[in-house]
Amino acid sequence: MSSTRIDTDTLRRLPKAVLHDHLDGGLRPATVVELAAAVGHTLPTTDPDELAAWYFDAANSGDLVRYIATFEHTLAVMQNREGLLRTAEEYVLDLAADGVVYGEVRYAPELNTNGELTLAEVVETVQEGLAAGMAKAAAAGTPVQVRTLLCGMRMFDRVAEAADLAVAFRDAGVVGFDIAGAEDGFPPADHLAAFEHLRRESVPFTIHAGEAHGLPSIHQALQVCGAQRIGHGVRITEDIVDGKLGRLAGWVRDRRIALEMCPTSNLQTGAATSIAEHPITALKDLGFRVTLNTDNRLVSGTTMTREMSLLVEEAGWTTEDLRTVTVNALKSAFIPYDERKALIEDVVLPGYASAL
Repeated sequence: MSSTRIDTDTLRRLPKAVLHDHLDGGLRPATVVELAAAVGHTLPTTDPDELAAWYFDAANSGDLVRYIATFEHTLAVMQNREGLLRTAEEYVLDLAADGVVYGEVRYAPELNTNGELTLAEVVETVQEGLAAGMAKAAAAGTPVQVRTLLCGMRMFDRVAEAADLAVAFRDAGVVGFDIAGAEDGFPPADHLAAFEHLRRESVPFTIHAGEAHGLPSIHQALQVCGAQRIGHGVRITEDIVDGKLGRLAGWVRDRRIALEMCPTSNLQTGAATSIAEHPITALKDLGFRVTLNTDNRLVSGTTMTREMSLLVEEAGWTTEDLRTVTVNALKSAFIPYDERKALIEDVVLPGYASAL
């Protein structure tokens, strides 16, 4: 495959896999406007283009707490069955249009219960919307598999309930678990009982760590709580000096623990300074199992195609690099081995060969 410049149309056609993407951070601006009008919620603007720009500007604060605060308006329109069905279905269709063939969407059900829906009803409704989206995408000739990670909000007291939901719905499209929210001051070990419960029930989980807080959060997520993947993990570089890996960095690389890296999002929260200097490139070159993700497509004004394009244009990535992170993601997806193997061998590798 060529290592020369790759145009956007080619990038869009490449099969992609995304492991770290939040449902409530990826709504269409026009959908937010329409649903907000239906529920009587006031937005900063009712012009979809202006709203998209507002989200992107508001998130570019360099502060994770302020970044999270932008979710007020998306969550406001996701409190009833209509809003959840529509946003879940559109989520899938937007991934399919971006060339994604496998995606794991995550959200915290407790944030969608301000209306009349119970936690279980929230999950059931989202799964129904995702199924509708997958059926439409398949009918249009752009099939995509989307599975769900349920989140507990680490700064609140309902993490155990969210873990119970992940166990209850593990045969209904939910493939894993995560804790999300403000990282600094809310260590993963605060929820150790929930993670021990998930391990006993053989439900895999990832943990947001190493973004707003450093190496101790990664260490806790892995060595205390037992996470199989790390959300973001950019600060693992603090354990690497002149290419020499410390014990924690070595553990992460040698045991092929996937790092769910989100370049644009990390720039917005101040976890990275530029695409060119983002740790994903150095970690890739050192042999870490890095994966490429969008995190929040509306809030970050991005897509998988855009994330790939930025790395190609600003960090010198080649098609081989893009293929590697796509295969990495599927190797670490929370679905059975035979399904991962089939996606890699039957979809991703042939897709790269034909697109290029």
